[in-house]
Amino acid sequence: MAWIVTPLGALLVLVILRDVFHTLWHPTRHGGLSRVVMRTVWRVSAHRGSRWRPAGLAGPLGLVAVFAVWALMVAVGWALVYWPHMPDDFSYASGLAPGEHAGPVDALYVSLVTLATLGLGDIAPSAGWLRVLAPMEALVGFVLLSAAVAWILGIYPALARRRTLALRLSHLRRSATTIRSLDSDGGAAILDGLASSVATVTVDFMQYAESYYFHDADEHTALPRQLGYALALTARAAETDHADVRLSASVLDRALEDLAVVLDERFLRTGGGPGEVFAACARDHGHPRGPDGPPLAGRHGRS
Repeated sequence: MAWIVTPLGALLVLVILRDVFHTLWHPTRHGGLSRVVMRTVWRVSAHRGSRWRPAGLAGPLGLVAVFAVWALMVAVGWALVYWPHMPDDFSYASGLAPGEHAGPVDALYVSLVTLATLGLGDIAPSAGWLRVLAPMEALVGFVLLSAAVAWILGIYPALARRRTLALRLSHLRRSATTIRSLDSDGGAAILDGLASSVATVTVDFMQYAESYYFHDADEHTALPRQLGYALALTARAAETDHADVRLSASVLDRALEDLAVVLDERFLRTGGGPGEVFAACARDHGHPRGPDGPPLAGRHGRS
């Protein structure tokens, strides 16, 4: 049995470590298991939206679920490594009968204690190779803890940048920005700043894909609700007489197209253009109405 169970446990540990690496440190960040867990929590929250999604619980609960799955699967993997070698290759504290503490639950207990670096010592490996392997599991436990901290420290600044962009778009929408007010060097600067922010958010979705599953109930900080307005603003700015404004509008238009491609390829799969993708994103985040906002005035100040 050992020649089957032990390699199976080692393979499970390697699969989880690969998922951790691809989720947190690989340039493309394509962690398969973490993405499935986050998407599942997101879909479940859609059916319990009156409590979970508007309260913003789907994202944090998804993170907790991913961490729990990682830790549990690593613990199970190492338990499968230990189990076939119990009790012969383990030492037991006085008062414990080795024959009565050599089952799968006991192996999981040893694995959890080692992974959590508790070091209780009531059941400990005595064979040479197992004595080397146990500290390695403790190191993996430390890596998982560090990964959790690094993930949180990365995702929440990305969420702050996303909400800041949404709030800037909301400010423009509520200020009833007109074509005449954009037809200036200041208007070009506004569009350039928006293009830079959109590019940053696009990279955030590529590097921290799980940030997509964080819901913003406030319409002013909910980017999915504001993206349609960004498209309308770009289209109207492209009609101005100011050459710099038209150039900045084309840059912003390209940045929005790139964002739409990332959202569609990774999350939505609509196969449509930016307008369709942003509308689908708004619906997915519980904002079915498009962020049209007040109409922009025409080239001579008329609607």
